Amino acid sequence: RTLESVPEAMRAEVEEGLEATGILPGGLNVQRKARYLYERQHAQEIPQVRELQLVCAYAFAAAEQNAANGTIVTAPTCGSCGVLPAVLKYVQDTKGLSDEAICRGLATAGIIGNLTKSNASISGAECGCQAEIGTACSMAAAALAEYLGGTPHQVENAAEIGMEHNLGLTCDPIAGLVQIPCIERNAIAAIKAINAARMALGGTGAHFVPLDKVIRTMLDTGRDMQSKYKETAQGGLAVNVVNC
Repeated sequence: RTLESVPEAMRAEVEEGLEATGILPGGLNVQRKARYLYERQHAQEIPQVRELQLVCAYAFAAAEQNAANGTIVTAPTCGSCGVLPAVLKYVQDTKGLSDEAICRGLATAGIIGNLTKSNASISGAECGCQAEIGTACSMAAAALAEYLGGTPHQVENAAEIGMEHNLGLTCDPIAGLVQIPCIERNAIAAIKAINAARMALGGTGAHFVPLDKVIRTMLDTGRDMQSKYKETAQGGLAVNVVNC
C-alpha cells in the first residue's frame, strides 16, 4: 500500500470491527466486544470515561478483525494491529484532521517502528509481546505527539515513554491464538499511548532516558526472556488458564 491509502484501510478495519458481532473463530468462544464498548460509551456521563471507552472500542475492533482473519494493517504486527488505528481514529475524529495530516503522523510512527525493527525487534517470537505491543504503543504515542504539535524532543519522549512502560511484557497467547490476552492488550496500549503523548507534551522535551536506550533495553530483555514466554504458548496465561 502507499502511505496515502493506509488511513483509509485503518478506518475500514475499525469500522468493520465495530459492526461485527458473534464469536471469534478458533475454539475459545471469545465474544466480540468492540460494538458493545462503542455503544456503551454513549451511556457514560463523564467525558473522560466516554473517551476511554471509545478508544478501547476502536482498538478492540481492529484486533478482533485480525482474530477473525479480516483485512488489517500490520502496525507493526498483526497481533498489535489495534493500537495505532485506535489512536489515529480518536485524534482524527476529535481534532478534525485531514487524511494528509494523518499521513504525516503515520510517517512519524513509521520512523519509530523502523528504528525499533532495525535496532531491536518487533517480533513476539524473538522478544516477547514488548516487541509487538510495546512498539505499537511507542509508534502511536509518537504519532499523537506529532499531531498535537509536539517538538521533535517531545515526540521522541512520547515514543520513549510508550516503550519503557511495556518492557518485560511476555507473549503468552492462550491456545496459541491471537485473542487472549492479545485483544485487550491492544486496548490497554492505545490508552497508554495517549497518556504517554500527554505526559511528553506536558514537559519541555527534556528527559533522562533516551529512546535508543529503551529500544536497546527491550532487545536485551527479550534475549534474557525464556522461550516459553515468547509466542510459544508454553508459559504464562497460556498454561495457567488452559482449563478454565
